[in-house]
Amino acid sequence: MSMQTIGRPTRPETNAVAAAAPEGAKGLLQYEPLIFELGGWSKTGVDLPDVAADVADDLGDLVRTAPIGLPGLSEPETLRHYVRLSQKNHAIDLALYPLGSCTMKHNPRLNEKLARLPGFIDIHPLQPQSSVQGAIELMDRLSHWLTTLTGMPAVALPPKAGAHGELCGLLAIRAAHEARGDARKRVLVPTSAHGTNPATAAFAGYTVEEIAQTTDGRVDLADLEAKLGPDVAAIMVTNPNTCGLFERDVVEIARLTHAAGAYFYCDGANFNAIVGKVRPGDLGVDAMHINLHKTFSTPHGGGGPGAGPVVLSAALAPFAPEPWIVHDQNGYRLIEGREGVAAQAFGRLSAFHGQMGMFVRAYAYMLSHGADGLRQVAEDAVLNANYIKARLGDLMSPAFPDGPCMHEALFDDAWLEGTGVTTLDFAKAMIDAGFHPMTMYFPLVVHGAMLIEPTETESKAELDRFCDTLRVLALDALSAKDDPAALERFKAAPVAAPLRRLDETQAARKPRLKWTQPAAPAPLAAE
Repeated sequence: MSMQTIGRPTRPETNAVAAAAPEGAKGLLQYEPLIFELGGWSKTGVDLPDVAADVADDLGDLVRTAPIGLPGLSEPETLRHYVRLSQKNHAIDLALYPLGSCTMKHNPRLNEKLARLPGFIDIHPLQPQSSVQGAIELMDRLSHWLTTLTGMPAVALPPKAGAHGELCGLLAIRAAHEARGDARKRVLVPTSAHGTNPATAAFAGYTVEEIAQTTDGRVDLADLEAKLGPDVAAIMVTNPNTCGLFERDVVEIARLTHAAGAYFYCDGANFNAIVGKVRPGDLGVDAMHINLHKTFSTPHGGGGPGAGPVVLSAALAPFAPEPWIVHDQNGYRLIEGREGVAAQAFGRLSAFHGQMGMFVRAYAYMLSHGADGLRQVAEDAVLNANYIKARLGDLMSPAFPDGPCMHEALFDDAWLEGTGVTTLDFAKAMIDAGFHPMTMYFPLVVHGAMLIEPTETESKAELDRFCDTLRVLALDALSAKDDPAALERFKAAPVAAPLRRLDETQAARKPRLKWTQPAAPAPLAAE
């Protein structure tokens, strides 16, 4: 459903052709109303035979007694409706997607082709395991790659996303503590961690305590050591962190954590910055989720379901969720309870491994790159981010100017001081310039944050196109200090998008999520 009725442009059009067109139509981009407003209430795009009366009788009180309330459109009307809506969205197939902390990169079409092979796309979770040997073998081989790349001895495949993986890791940690009769209540989370970390810890029943950050954007070791104690179950560190920086003291962080009897959980959402270069297991990590949609090229967002496998240290491996993959003389199997092993799994995390397509895509990505290619993934991701930092650093203010960044370049809003232009204004102006905004106001530890992650899949030409555009916008923003007209352009942006700027606060607090049919006009009074 389109929400185009909210925030329609109201500015007067000076061009005669534009003035004659429906509002929102520009050039070859068509204005498109809500599907409910297309006038298809009395028609349908397909003819269906009448239903026999006795079939309806079998439905009892489930028989529909009123119209379904959905419009009926012909095939071309339906197709055009969704194509027109798609033209109002930014996409990775259109241009660079600079969202920081999200790794919005190109997904090779080879992966998509393989994920659609009948032996993968047509299987059902209740099939006999003997009939899906190839699928289970692929999961086993994927597991081998994940454990090899991370230096961890075990992996749990069931988690459906990063936050689900965090929950998996914390539940394994809790099971490990409880197995030795040492129930603990606190989890420590640095200010530079992903926001899902404290949320997941609280959901798992822990009390969350924040660890301070140093002036150079990393974990404050003194504060960590002061807060570690016998009631701390784990520390959750994102590395590279959300400031786009590698935690140089990660080995010492692990040592201090283990000395206190706690476990080291690492948020692996940014693993694409170090894959093939560093093995988290060698750094002392006990559990880490891996977002396949970030590091190994599976669809991010609407391509679901997602996948967030969790790699585990030897200390936590016995507590991984069921089922496990085994390979023996009977073939490949998913089993609950490992024969001959004193496993203490916390149970199932999900009913089925439902994300088979994600496993296929990730494994295809690994095979097509090889170990050397995956190492280059990390090198190119870091190179591209540092190129953006270098090209924009003289106009915009890097939040942490000393030294290189990792996979994302982080700027604050200090360079906008005195201009009247805010981070939000600058981001909205990027839409008029043809680019999706970067991540704004995150991480929270940086004022007016602008977080840009180019990923490894962007060419220098595309990076230059992006940087050239932002340099022009930055110069315009700086000129707003003495030019009211320039300031107004930023405050009015976007003006070339299908929708004008919304009231962000009201959109969040009072969203209009339901279409209501307008009341019929009152009849004219008889003379």
